Amino acid sequence: QVHIVESGGGLVQPGGSLRLSCAASGFSLDAYVIGWFRQDWQAPGKDREEVSCISTRDGSTYYTDSVKGRFTISRDNAKSTVYLQMDNLKPEDTAVYYCAANLRTSETGPMYTTEYDYWGQGTQVTVSL
Repeated sequence: QVHIVESGGGLVQPGGSLRLSCAASGFSLDAYVIGWFRQDWQAPGKDREEVSCISTRDGSTYYTDSVKGRFTISRDNAKSTVYLQMDNLKPEDTAVYYCAANLRTSETGPMYTTEYDYWGQGTQVTVSL
């Protein structure tokens, strides 16, 4: 049975940093894509946004423009864990962050939520004074 569990969220001031972790079990992180999405539930009508993803096969990555240069995604296949290091956080980064697994490809790039097969429960990130 597949389980995806996020951790590491919290409250941080603007300019601060957080590291999110995504632990996957029930499948091996050999050749898939793990993605991080976020959704601001305080903004009705705003879709869940793909932030970044990584290929567990070759480590190739994708970032949405708004986080390039500030967020870094990485993986530890031996621990079946993917990390999202978030630096220079801004109030607009406030959202629930979700980790998801796409078991149909090992190629990274912008993807829709429907392309991902399994999701975690999410972890809240709040950037505020």
